[in-house]
Amino acid sequence: MGIKLVSFAVVSVLLGHYVYLPLPEALGERWKLMMVDACFRSLEHLAELTEFIGLKHYMEVMMLLTVAEMVGPTSDENVTVVDTTFNGVAVRVFEPTRRKPGLRRAVIYMHGGGWCLGSAKMQPYDALSRKTATELNAVIVSVEYRLAPQHHFPDQFNDVYAVVKYFLQRDILAQYLVDSGRVAVAGDSAGGNLAAAVAQQIREDPKVEVAIKIQVLVYPALQTIDFNTPSYQQNGNMPILPKSLMIRFWSEYFSRDKLLLKDMKDNTHIGHEDRGLNSLVNWSILLPEKFRKQYKYSPPSRGIEGTSSTSVPGILDPRAAPLLAPDEKLRALPRAFIMTCEFDVLRDDGVMYATRLRGAGVHVTLEHFEDCFHGVLMFITWPTDFAIGQKIMGRYMDWLQENL
Repeated sequence: MGIKLVSFAVVSVLLGHYVYLPLPEALGERWKLMMVDACFRSLEHLAELTEFIGLKHYMEVMMLLTVAEMVGPTSDENVTVVDTTFNGVAVRVFEPTRRKPGLRRAVIYMHGGGWCLGSAKMQPYDALSRKTATELNAVIVSVEYRLAPQHHFPDQFNDVYAVVKYFLQRDILAQYLVDSGRVAVAGDSAGGNLAAAVAQQIREDPKVEVAIKIQVLVYPALQTIDFNTPSYQQNGNMPILPKSLMIRFWSEYFSRDKLLLKDMKDNTHIGHEDRGLNSLVNWSILLPEKFRKQYKYSPPSRGIEGTSSTSVPGILDPRAAPLLAPDEKLRALPRAFIMTCEFDVLRDDGVMYATRLRGAGVHVTLEHFEDCFHGVLMFITWPTDFAIGQKIMGRYMDWLQENL
């Protein structure tokens, strides 16, 4: 009995040590967050091990998070749900069952997951789309774009662009009873990146006659120049999306090349010839003082000629990093709603983009949540629902209701 008690005590202490994280007081439901993060970290360790011994790619193991939450296209009394394809790209379409007078709104949604994980078929995204369709009387097109490591940039962007371009055809909008003046693009995290990139590029397509009315970017990833912004420094070890994982996502988006991953971790992936782009992401200028905090700015270290930024295609392409678009490309973009979280490595990407959009004359609503961590829209369903997730979803719904 004594040995069993001692063994139980030792295991309990070790488990508690593994689960416990010193989290900021501003975060609510901290113990629940610790437990969720412990599960995430356990899967990450398993992914690292299986990749190290050559069994599976890291992201193939991490994909278990996505597969475990997938649900079928089940219709109910409020929403008709169909899995189909637009322009050869898989989508899940949500339509309100009850017909109301007049035309409907539409939201084209891009899920998050670092361009490597996630799915329109995951329960949280399914729940978000159902709620949006019902409360806004809107058609929701949730895009099932291709993922890394099997597919790299620009495949993810091309898939999303193809869907948006297809849906913006007047005959397709008429088929879904959608008002051509009330179409939005939206997304969270990597999906916010794709939504911002599509909003920039599609307005220049002469074959697209219908304009996007608004863009909603939820804690978006927007730049590939500097992985040492104040938010990357402050939140490097925060739950759900630590700095190391975000950099791995960026690296996998472009290539399986481990040299790129190493250069990005060292913040030396940009060559001397690209230093002119630094002004587009200079956080010492683009961030308000409250976000700069006590951190001191220094330009990213430059790699040697011919390293990552020149040898790996796409790293500095605005389709992959919308914050790198020149000012003239930002002008006349649709009204934007950008949501950022204090305890998120991507916080400063969203804030800097809001600054640059405003400078280009775009109407921007930037809403910053002081009690929020990255990925909260994934935590709106039982058993991992968080109050802050419900709060973010509510604000997302309210803004769409008022502006779309």
